Amino acid sequence: MNGEVVGIVGTGAVGQTLAAGLVLSDLPARLVLVSRQRAQVQGLAADLQDLAHAARSRSHVVAGEVADLHGCHAVVVALRTDFTNTAARDIRRGGASANTPAVGALARSLRGYSGTVLVVTNPVDLMARRFAEESGCTRVFGIGSNLDSVRYRLLLAQYAQVPPEAVDGHVIGEHGDRAVICVSTTTVDSRPVAVPVRSVVEDLQRRPALIRDGIGRTRNGPAGAVVSTLSKALGLVDGVEELSVPYGDVWLGIPIAFTAGTAVPSLPQLTRSERLRLDSAAGSLRDAYAHLPAPTERIAS
Repeated sequence: MNGEVVGIVGTGAVGQTLAAGLVLSDLPARLVLVSRQRAQVQGLAADLQDLAHAARSRSHVVAGEVADLHGCHAVVVALRTDFTNTAARDIRRGGASANTPAVGALARSLRGYSGTVLVVTNPVDLMARRFAEESGCTRVFGIGSNLDSVRYRLLLAQYAQVPPEAVDGHVIGEHGDRAVICVSTTTVDSRPVAVPVRSVVEDLQRRPALIRDGIGRTRNGPAGAVVSTLSKALGLVDGVEELSVPYGDVWLGIPIAFTAGTAVPSLPQLTRSERLRLDSAAGSLRDAYAHLPAPTERIAS
């Protein structure tokens, strides 16, 4: 712990899980929780203070306001408005219209912020772009392809019967139906893949529904992806994370190499088929972004 101050906006399932993970990791010296649900955020702060003491964590947890986020080294956007997702396809895009005004309002309140922003709110590729455009912040990353890549490497390791660390491979593009699996550059123990990749892909596509059916919504995986990315974005360790960033005139997931906190895109060599699928994802995201509610200066209630 080196004095980092981290803010979390949103204290629902993902925000709560992430906050507990950060306290247990002892990563932030100070953790600032922000939510429109004042009673919830105060209760969570008290609960996490208990956790910190029990686990001998040095993280100091407080309930804060949006204005307090300007003093943070990093801010995680995990807010989610109340809506019923009825989408049968593109499920992660189901909350686009509902979440856009709240993300935009938060972005405008953080104009001038110079720290790192990690957006978790779905549809993450669209919300990260909206946050960046309305805030003017220059270090905005979306969490999404990161989690897809973690799942891909984990499932591939299970098929190959090797530790997950032996697998090197990326999932890029949209965090959703148009994710692009970089099979051509995937290796196991530094050798080309020699396992049934198609079966791994099918399991990867089924995994979100498996989690939703079992526990309601994904929470632990995104929290882990955020903790891992924060350690690199804050310059504590070097490494690569798959994050949503500008790609031409859209935002989508590509590998980002962090060195002492500096982020550099590191897109792997793609086959023609992989490139076409990535361009298809970009086109779909471009169209979806054009259909988001227009930016407004009105602060969401």
